[in-house]
Amino acid sequence: MKLKFILSAILMCGGCVCFADSGLLAWPERLTCQLFTSPEKTFITSANPVLGWVVNSNRNDDYQSAYQIVLCEGENVLYDSGKVVSSQSTNIRYSGAGLKSNSQYGWKVRIWNREDKASEWSKEQIIKTAEVSGEYKTDRYKLETTEVAPVRIVNKPEFRSSFIDFGRAGFGTVKLTLNSPAKGWVVDVHLGELKTSDDFVNTTPGDYRRYRKMELVLEKGTHTYTVDITPDKRNTTGPGCIKMPEYIGEVMPFRYCQITNLPEQVIRADMVRQVVVNYPFDDQGCYFRSSDSILNDVWELCRYSMKATSFCGTFVDGDRERIPYEADAYINQLGYYYCGGEYTICRGSLEHLIMNATDPTEWLLQSVLMAWEDHVQTGNSDSLEHFYKDLQAKTLIALAREDGLISTRTGLGSEEFFKSLHFIGSYSRPDDIVDWPHGGANSLGGAFGETDGYEFTNINTAVNAFHYRAIVLMSKIAKVLGKNEDADFYGKRAELVKESINQKLFDKSKGIYVDGEGSGHSSLHANMFALALGVVAEENEKTVAEFVKSRGMVCSVYGAQYLLEALYEAEMGEYALELMLKTDERSWANMIYGLKSTITTEAWDNKYKYNQDYNHAWGGAPANIIARKLMGVEPLEAGFGKIRIKPQPGNLEWASFKTTTIKGPIYVDLKQERGKRFELEINIPTNTRADVFVPALNNKGVISFDGKKTEGKLEGEFLLMQDVGSGKHFFEVSCF
Repeated sequence: MKLKFILSAILMCGGCVCFADSGLLAWPERLTCQLFTSPEKTFITSANPVLGWVVNSNRNDDYQSAYQIVLCEGENVLYDSGKVVSSQSTNIRYSGAGLKSNSQYGWKVRIWNREDKASEWSKEQIIKTAEVSGEYKTDRYKLETTEVAPVRIVNKPEFRSSFIDFGRAGFGTVKLTLNSPAKGWVVDVHLGELKTSDDFVNTTPGDYRRYRKMELVLEKGTHTYTVDITPDKRNTTGPGCIKMPEYIGEVMPFRYCQITNLPEQVIRADMVRQVVVNYPFDDQGCYFRSSDSILNDVWELCRYSMKATSFCGTFVDGDRERIPYEADAYINQLGYYYCGGEYTICRGSLEHLIMNATDPTEWLLQSVLMAWEDHVQTGNSDSLEHFYKDLQAKTLIALAREDGLISTRTGLGSEEFFKSLHFIGSYSRPDDIVDWPHGGANSLGGAFGETDGYEFTNINTAVNAFHYRAIVLMSKIAKVLGKNEDADFYGKRAELVKESINQKLFDKSKGIYVDGEGSGHSSLHANMFALALGVVAEENEKTVAEFVKSRGMVCSVYGAQYLLEALYEAEMGEYALELMLKTDERSWANMIYGLKSTITTEAWDNKYKYNQDYNHAWGGAPANIIARKLMGVEPLEAGFGKIRIKPQPGNLEWASFKTTTIKGPIYVDLKQERGKRFELEINIPTNTRADVFVPALNNKGVISFDGKKTEGKLEGEFLLMQDVGSGKHFFEVSCF
């Protein structure tokens, strides 16, 4: 039997030869190497990379029962796994002879389905290596450039000028094809994020809204020019900023272009292109549409923001500084997973921040949240293992007193400990932040800025809520890595911290949290962070959730991530949807219709942060919230071996959603008549199972599963169907 496998591998390297018949039901596709779906576009530095694939089938409840991997160099077979009895289709470590430096390989896989029938071989995937070493490294794609045609041109011959609108902002430059009557003719190219009412680029947009003017010297005759962007010293030379690679050059965010002193009368659409730069992004890998046009616009704003702000190849805080910050990167990371289908920019950004930390206390703690999310999305633990000691430090457990609560204000922590946090620049100590901006710090939003009057004390409730979540996840990380004593330690410490928060920072008479030890003030933030991060005792969830709802959107666009998380955690999906559909100053609709931005902004409005960027991904919470909470798609097991689908669509009449995971695409379509009927159609990847929740309709509903009446498990206001197999399924609940 082994001889047959070797023979098939040898023939396959010279040209695909398959033993399977064409009627088989399961097959592999979308191969990955080191989490790359297109490794031929980059170079691998691991001698033994991790391989994976998506299992497809044309029937329900199918699964992979075995696989065979073959890797070739040219026509020579270097590795043949033989038939491996396993359902594993991701994170399979190549165990053949180590790959050599500066070489090219091809690999394929075939699988056996649940009936032990073999598939055809997959399409070969190319692997190119750079200098291979035994050191841990997260490889990256190169940045991509895309030429975008204008959507509108206004020629102004009387001014020897043309105004060009590209439809939305992107980071990059502009390419022009111009005809000059003489060498040395100089045209002025104006690029900006905003325009005037009479169709000119706004040359005075205010503070950090982007505008720049560049001179372009023409040659005689017709030539094509790519405009060199003048660098901004603040975001190209400042400490901690991410530099653009030389093969790309300098970029800036702009939607509009004005060309003045033209040698020609008009600019045509074929003469001008916006050259947009971003990390590889799967535009076809996700979509969302619903019965509400505002929500659709909010989704598209936030989805595109994930793509547009990847221009550095590392998640940064926008164009003003181009510095990675943990809080920005966590929201960016979540959105990129569900919208862009890529993992290496997320992992690379996380690992950069682990070794180049910023100083807000909660930001440091979020490194642990990011690390766990990387594992959950990929099922891969390589990064966790390499940075384990660093992640232990990021829990800030060294700042804890006997009751487990941490403080940055009581002198705890040694110099050695602070060095272990790997601060960048002049940062040397953590500093509590809660939300940003604070009153008087780049804010015109009142004395309290975006903190809802938060009263800072030595023992801070918001900080300790993040600390609790970090050590809960640290326990899980230790367990994944087989460090059982550590897992037990962090698990018990988490119980202590939760108990201490609920004993010392919870006002039992009001049923809500105070801002800190000794404080009599209760802010939105103390309560929404506690609810979102799992601190609240079950018996207190209702009072805390009602308080959170009563405060409204008195937080920043960053805080909105946790406000929405808290509301969905409390099953207040209808109110969470109301917040995402708001049209006042503190809304995503204001970014779109008021500020006229096509990328999410750093603050709700200029009045809340005068120097805000119009290109900040931390304002894009709905990109992940709509996916994870409104449509309800989240992994229950690392690597999406099992998922939860728990939609909370509020008053939407219908919604349709797709996201692409490491196991393949997930589709969720729903429609409803509120209180009367709810219909849900899903498509689950092969090799994945799901727990599916549908509204119980006041506990009176009868559930139909794939056309058959059945009983679901009642959980709160939902009916649960457990362990639903792969493929297409239809659920209906009706009160008729």
